[in-house]
Amino acid sequence: MLNDLRYAFRQLIRSPGFAAVTVGTAPVFICVCAASLMLTAVPPRVHAVTPAPVASDSEIHRMLVTRVDLQKRATGIVIGIIEPKGKRLIAHGTMAIGNKRPVDGDTVFDIGSITKVFTALLLSEMAQRREVALDDPVSKYLPTEVHAPARNRRQITLADLATHTSGLPLRPGNLISKDPKNKYADYTVDLLNQFLGSFQPTNDSGSHYEYSNVGYGLLGQALTRRADQSFADLVRSRITEPLGMPNTRLDLTAEMEDRLATGYSSELIPVPHWDWGALESAASLRSTANDLLKLLEAFLGYKKSALAPSMRAMLETRRPGGMPPWSTETGLAWNIFVNNGREIAWKNGNVGGFRAFLGYDLKARVGVVALVNAETAFGADDIGMHLLDPSQSVDLSVPKVHKEIAVSPAILDRYVGRYRFSPTDTSIITREGDHLFVQPPGSDKLELFAEGERDFFLKEIDAQITFVSSGDKPATAAIWHQGGQTERGERLK
Repeated sequence: MLNDLRYAFRQLIRSPGFAAVTVGTAPVFICVCAASLMLTAVPPRVHAVTPAPVASDSEIHRMLVTRVDLQKRATGIVIGIIEPKGKRLIAHGTMAIGNKRPVDGDTVFDIGSITKVFTALLLSEMAQRREVALDDPVSKYLPTEVHAPARNRRQITLADLATHTSGLPLRPGNLISKDPKNKYADYTVDLLNQFLGSFQPTNDSGSHYEYSNVGYGLLGQALTRRADQSFADLVRSRITEPLGMPNTRLDLTAEMEDRLATGYSSELIPVPHWDWGALESAASLRSTANDLLKLLEAFLGYKKSALAPSMRAMLETRRPGGMPPWSTETGLAWNIFVNNGREIAWKNGNVGGFRAFLGYDLKARVGVVALVNAETAFGADDIGMHLLDPSQSVDLSVPKVHKEIAVSPAILDRYVGRYRFSPTDTSIITREGDHLFVQPPGSDKLELFAEGERDFFLKEIDAQITFVSSGDKPATAAIWHQGGQTERGERLK
């Protein structure tokens, strides 16, 4: 079990799109992954159960009070719900620590990777118009001098890009920014084309799930070239203007800037806005709960729209999803969760200073928006999913307060080494000055903070490590604590 938690944690570090649920009272982080995949057209599912009613405003408000006031996971959260009896908004908290203005349905948030829903909807709409086809190779819409990666002569298609099965990685290998706090800002189309020309996929396109900002950036480039419009203009002319969503934009008006919540890190330190350069179609949009409810109105059929066939088609193209429990299949941008006869399409966004969740149950005709002004490990994803499927838990526990202490480099050196938690999970502990870091396989390094001579905690996630050591000798093992469980990793010689 804990191996699964650690695997999900590693995926959390690597991916900007991840989900959080709970085991007991502790959060468990789930990222989508898959092995062998096939493109299929699947008819609408028949639900076998009567959906439970959505929680009351007072119940939801209690969740938000816990998340903001007790767990300190944001300064403000806005929840929007659309259901057969209408729309409603529940909000709690403020725009910023020093700004007591309350958040509401018109507060502007970065929505991160929910931008991918808009990009995939553009793809589906252009396919409905026969401007493109889902199985077109992306190279068809690129300049002739740009080399699109291929393996075993299998070209990357537009559907591969939209379902994260292109074989392209999360980030481009030539992503080097002048500002590490805004790493995508200087990433140009020329740099993207250079990366494509040098990248060698390790999997055939269409055969393996790997969440990819590169893929969605490339998809946006292809669609904008085909339409001969900028991404911002395409989103506005084909989606937000027809649906009456004036507050969903890449670049904010002065009036929207006044309604923009301050974004924070998990420690509630202000975080600057991220710019996305050539990958803007992956995660650049900002929006409000009221605007996103209008989008869900159209997806659920409450509002007639010419986009309806394109919206339905986003769930007809499917490939198998990743690790349970929240991603049974993958459509165009949407993760699809099937549970007890209930089918939920959802997408989240995790970007500097913000988290966002968007999901809907077509059979129950219920949709949920959750917007949070902090880039934390679970934001309000668990709340959003619980409102769509009450069998899914919400983390309402108040986490233990960890107090950081100083530990000498000589003591930290006892813990440096490689620790094997499973045949596929060997984590590396390193020291840099008076700081200790852990690097799970395939992930970035994360700092460990001492709360005792042998006890350390992480700030990005509710997990801790205790080193097994005798006297001043090197540690023999590391004990990973997460979700009320422990896992032992033996130190390798």
